[in-house]
Amino acid sequence: MQKFSDADQRYMARALELAKLGEGSTSPNPMVGAVVVKDGKIVGEGYHQKYGGPHAEVFAIEEAGEKAIGADIYVSLEPCSHYGKTPPCAQKLIDTGIKRAIIAMVDPNPDVAGRGIEMLREAGIEVELGLLKKEAQNLNEIFLKYIQSDYPFVYLKKAQTLDGYIASSSGDSKWITNSAARLEGHKLRHRSDAIMVGIGTVLADDPSLTARLESKKGIDPIRIILDPLLEIPLTAKIINQKSTAKTLIITADNLNNSAAQIKKEKLLKKKKVEILDFETDNTNYFNLKKLLMQLRERKISSILVEGGAKLSHTFLKENLVDKFYYFIAPKIYGGSDGIASFCGEGPKMMSDAVELEILEQKNIDNNILLIAKKK
Repeated sequence: MQKFSDADQRYMARALELAKLGEGSTSPNPMVGAVVVKDGKIVGEGYHQKYGGPHAEVFAIEEAGEKAIGADIYVSLEPCSHYGKTPPCAQKLIDTGIKRAIIAMVDPNPDVAGRGIEMLREAGIEVELGLLKKEAQNLNEIFLKYIQSDYPFVYLKKAQTLDGYIASSSGDSKWITNSAARLEGHKLRHRSDAIMVGIGTVLADDPSLTARLESKKGIDPIRIILDPLLEIPLTAKIINQKSTAKTLIITADNLNNSAAQIKKEKLLKKKKVEILDFETDNTNYFNLKKLLMQLRERKISSILVEGGAKLSHTFLKENLVDKFYYFIAPKIYGGSDGIASFCGEGPKMMSDAVELEILEQKNIDNNILLIAKKK
C-alpha cells in the first residue's frame, strides 16, 4: 500500500479545499483543485472555476511559472487526456516539465478513465494514486453519479417539527426552522443544478426557489415544477421574479388543449418559461425514472427535491434519493391533522421501514441537521 508523507497529506487537503471553491459553478464537470510544490513550498494553486473554463492544473501551473519545471503537482482528480472545452491537462503537465504527480482518484469519465495517468507515466512522470481518495469521491458525489449512471444525483430536503410535520393543517409552514437552518438550505440550492417541487407547493407557498446566500451571490438552480394540469397562476413569484435561472414546467402530455390552456401556455412562454409535455399515468402521476433520465440528457447533474409530502413519498418509494437532508426544529405540532413529511402508503411492518445511515449530524443554533443516505 502506498505511503504518503504528512506533507503530501497537507498539499492534497489544500487541493481539495481549492476544489470546493468551484461548488455550484462547474456542473456537469467535476470540482477539481491543484497545487504545485517546489522545494517544499507551494508555488502555484488553482481550481476549476466554471464549466467550459480552464481546468485547475492550468491555473496552478501558470501561477507557478518557471518554478513548475521539476516540481510536484497535487491534483484531486486525474488530469484529462482528451480535447473537450479545453486542451488535455495531462499534456500540459508533460509540456511543463512536472516531475511527480500525486492524484487523489481516477476520473471515471469514459473519455479519460486512466488515459491521463497513462500519458503521464509514458512521458516519465512519476504518478502516485489514492491520496485522500475517499474525500475526493465525497466531494464529487454529484459528478460520479452523473457520469456513471442514467440519472442525476438527487437530494431530498425536509424542514420539520420533532413530531414529523412539515406544515399545519392549513398548509402554513413559515417558519418551522430558524434563519440559520434556512441559510443552509439555500447553500444546498446553490450547490444543485435544479430544484424540483410539485404544483401543490407552488399553490400553497408561492416560493421563489432562489439561492439567497449571505457572503456571495448564490447561483439560482433551474426551477422544475411538476404541474400536470398547468394550474400554476400567472402571478406566481417563480415565473415573475428576475433570475438567470430557467423555469421548466412539466405538464401531462394528454392535457386538455382548451383555448384557455393554449392562451396560458403562450403567456407563460412570453415570460421565458419552458413547458415540457410528459407522459403520466391515469392518476396524473409522472414516471419519475423516465423524467430524471430526460433531465440528465439536458446535462442536469443534480436535483434538490423540495416538494411536498406526495412528491417526497414517490421519490422515496421509487428509491431515487441519493442523500437526505433533514432540518429538525425543537417544535411539536401536537396534532394529527398536519401535513407529515411523507404522504402515501407506508409499509405494513416497521421492519420494512427505510433504514438510513447518518453521515453527519450538527447543531444549527437550536435546530439539528441530519445528513443521511440509504443503507
